[in-house]
Amino acid sequence: MQRDENTLPETLEIQLVRAAFENNEPSRQAVEQGLRETSPRLYLLALRAGSHHDWISTATWTVSLTDERVDVRREAVTLLARSTGHDVTIDEALVEALRDEDPLVVDGAAFALGEHLYSPAVEELIDVARDHEDARCRESAIAALGALGDDRARGVILNALSDKPPVRRRAIVALSNFEGPDVEEALDRASDDRDWQVRAAVDQLRASETD
Repeated sequence: MQRDENTLPETLEIQLVRAAFENNEPSRQAVEQGLRETSPRLYLLALRAGSHHDWISTATWTVSLTDERVDVRREAVTLLARSTGHDVTIDEALVEALRDEDPLVVDGAAFALGEHLYSPAVEELIDVARDHEDARCRESAIAALGALGDDRARGVILNALSDKPPVRRRAIVALSNFEGPDVEEALDRASDDRDWQVRAAVDQLRASETD
């Protein structure tokens, strides 16, 4: 007897993949079930689908940001950077994530805080930009500080012009939100940087200022 594949029940994994594209009650139920699963893959699929429809509660986000599974924490910070349905509790949890032992979590948390323009994170972002051993984290923190434009970050952004090339390039972009003789002097020095992309960033910034 030939089996009709169309009559077989869908696995939760397939339901969760579909849930990312279908805003209905069965999809919501699949997401809720996925978030109760111990399987990392199912949990991540549920988190992605739920984030797409703003179905993830603040409590679930904060739990995900402290999950013992590093893949979950990484995914949470990445999704939150694109999410519009967040509140101050989530931003506070993202600040805590800046202390995570995994550099990619820190990197993602800094990026998300910059996207959210969460100004209370300035001091913690300054600490990451100045002291973190991973250049990716320092770069993301500099980007977030540039987006925030808080003058408390002026010094650490200027100091970042002596960091690794990707961080220096990011610092040039961040300085677009700052003014003053110290900024102009720093840009003058950076216009002779040994990295051509840093020099190009300076040229682009100064060209935009004259438009």
